[in-house]
Amino acid sequence: MSPSSATGELPATERPYTHEMVVVHRVFRRESRFLPRLVRAVPDSETARATEVADFLREYTAGLHHHHELEDELVWPLLRARAEQDDELVGRMEEQHRRIDQSLAAVAEWTPLWEQGADAIAREELALALEEHRTALLEHLDDEEQLVLPLIAEHLTVAEWDLVGHRGMERLPKNKLMLALGAILEDATPQERAYFLGKAPLIGRLLWKAVGRRQYAASCRALRAPLDQGAGR
Repeated sequence: MSPSSATGELPATERPYTHEMVVVHRVFRRESRFLPRLVRAVPDSETARATEVADFLREYTAGLHHHHELEDELVWPLLRARAEQDDELVGRMEEQHRRIDQSLAAVAEWTPLWEQGADAIAREELALALEEHRTALLEHLDDEEQLVLPLIAEHLTVAEWDLVGHRGMERLPKNKLMLALGAILEDATPQERAYFLGKAPLIGRLLWKAVGRRQYAASCRALRAPLDQGAGR
């Protein structure tokens, strides 16, 4: 038995590449910043545009729920079993998930009320709920990146960590794969882009180059056009 096996630690070369999570978190940081502005940029009574923004908001919410469900199912139980001295920190992560869920419940309450009539009162209530959600979200993302990712690198195997990503991809609708890849690559460095594209199968890389990039760019232009024109700032 090697010294690393005796102590329960993984060799450095066999540690999970947890920086993946930092890149994924950028998506939630970016979109949670855009969402209140997108809501406030919708003029009174423009219900068609309100529905477009509400649909995007629902996709964001579903993506964040799935992201946290994977951590609840596949990460926290392993850390509780293997990093008992950090049990309080894992408990903090679980409590932060609950607070984020509560913030999203308020968002879900106001979204259909605003979507139905696109009135000013519901618009502002929804925007405020989204800002409160973002405050809770950023606290969690900061803590997770600074305090929890090092624990994951120490206590999870590469296979256990990769399973989190595989399950996340399995839960994505097939027609959303290129949009999800675009969201990850949007703020990625060249090295990060190469890494994530390298993980995709050849057909996925070809599809991204042929149609995915344009599909994602068009989606962003359609959604963010009012912000690019200075509305809702």
